[in-house]
Amino acid sequence: MSFIEQWLHDAVPALVGSEWRKGQQSFAVDNPATGETIARVAEMGADDTRDAVAAAYEAGAAWRATPVKQRSALLRRWFELINEHADDLARLMTLEQGKPLAEAKGEVTYGASFIEFFAEEAKRMAGETLPSHGADKRLLVLREPVGVVAAITPWNFPLAMITRKCAPALAAGCTVVIKPAEATPLTALAAAYLALEAGLPAGTINVVTASKPAAVGEVLTTDPRVRKVSFTGSTPVGKHLLAQCASTVKKNCHGAGWQRAVYRV
Repeated sequence: MSFIEQWLHDAVPALVGSEWRKGQQSFAVDNPATGETIARVAEMGADDTRDAVAAAYEAGAAWRATPVKQRSALLRRWFELINEHADDLARLMTLEQGKPLAEAKGEVTYGASFIEFFAEEAKRMAGETLPSHGADKRLLVLREPVGVVAAITPWNFPLAMITRKCAPALAAGCTVVIKPAEATPLTALAAAYLALEAGLPAGTINVVTASKPAAVGEVLTTDPRVRKVSFTGSTPVGKHLLAQCASTVKKNCHGAGWQRAVYRV
């Protein structure tokens, strides 16, 4: 029995640091084709989200100090594990999202490709020397990870939108807190489980699940420890999140962004 099949027989916990947290309440994840409840997932709130941000923040110093070759190797192992579990992930995606199995398998391959690409890019974090305004001066650009990145992802690509956002952030030395769509949290949790199995340190990747995302989103957009928010979804929700981000002047990105977007330069 795979770890995914075991999950479907119990309440599925969220991931906060090293803790798989069940919470006091849960919500149903339904098969859109049949209406059948396939699993129940932990209902996380504002306090749980703050705990996830704290775990990401505390893990950040060690992760950014991890040599890029080691970060690259860990991401590469995550890529390999996703491919090894491609059939299970595809079945899970079809169950909770309704995508035909062939398309789900295609998304697993597509999603894994982002991790593979940024595993290689992790080793190419070069700075720059810029033309100077004076003959006796030299201008250098050093790239540093911005810090904690919040990744808010949609239901229609429940794996690929997570890997597209998180792989460049992790490669650059950032830690992440993922808020998956309430309709498709299982794929996100499975991806995070495999990330930990690959050896990513506890706290580098966190998953907060919620059927009522407003409280979670407010913490992610207003907590000063979160330095970047990457959101893919509707325009009205994006405008609301952007307004909330203004108070702490966060870097914002629709979609995944690229490596320069997760650097402080």
